[in-house]
Amino acid sequence: MSALLTGTPLAGRTAVVSGASSGIGAATARRLSELGAEVAVLARRKNQLDALVKSIQAAGGAAMAAPVDVTDRDAVQAAAHQVTDGFGQADLVFNNAGVQLVSPITDLRQDDWQRQIDLNVTGVMNVIGAFVPHLTAAAEAGKPADLITTSSIAATRILEKFSVYSGTKAYISHLTRLLRVELGRKNIRVATIEPGMVDTELPDHVTDPDASKLMADLIDQIDVLQPDDVAETVAFMAAVPRHVNLTEITILPTAQAI
Repeated sequence: MSALLTGTPLAGRTAVVSGASSGIGAATARRLSELGAEVAVLARRKNQLDALVKSIQAAGGAAMAAPVDVTDRDAVQAAAHQVTDGFGQADLVFNNAGVQLVSPITDLRQDDWQRQIDLNVTGVMNVIGAFVPHLTAAAEAGKPADLITTSSIAATRILEKFSVYSGTKAYISHLTRLLRVELGRKNIRVATIEPGMVDTELPDHVTDPDASKLMADLIDQIDVLQPDDVAETVAFMAAVPRHVNLTEITILPTAQAI
């Protein structure tokens, strides 16, 4: 996707991006910075975060790294304090960390089930718990305040062997609808983005041969989404006027049929 937004519509904003060490998270952090935001990047892989921060700074942006495992609630709270100390309170949170481990339920890969629940559900909630006070303060001060979470088309599609992953993403999509009831009246925008097939490292974690082949075939056969496509969409969701909340956006490759 060519860059659609121009200028610095996010100037004066402080963004937090989790799952920022690669893929959609890294691309979104770069794009938010290009559009004027100060960006704090969160992930476990410190070396990749440091490289991302250097690339943003080299391009003239302001960025800081907060290496953290989002499944650790106390560590996420500490990261939120780091952000406050470095840039002030966040008013744009892209809650993006996640993992996809696909297998038949009868394989009983309970460690994989738990890892997905820990990261895709508990990790998401830990970020919400740490940064909702930031968003509340921003909204009370009359600023835009955004909580945008990465879900997936798996939240609504019935895909064989994706049961636990799809369940975690359905949780995120429905959680967003519920949070709007509480936070929307406080002028905090709550949204989810549900991508289809994106060319990231996420499919590399899939060990089931049938699911791996499905994803590899999609990448080979159609023009799948790139992380920059999702990043531009997230940026647009945050750049619209404060009274506009784009609550659920499904973004698919045009040729993806499933």
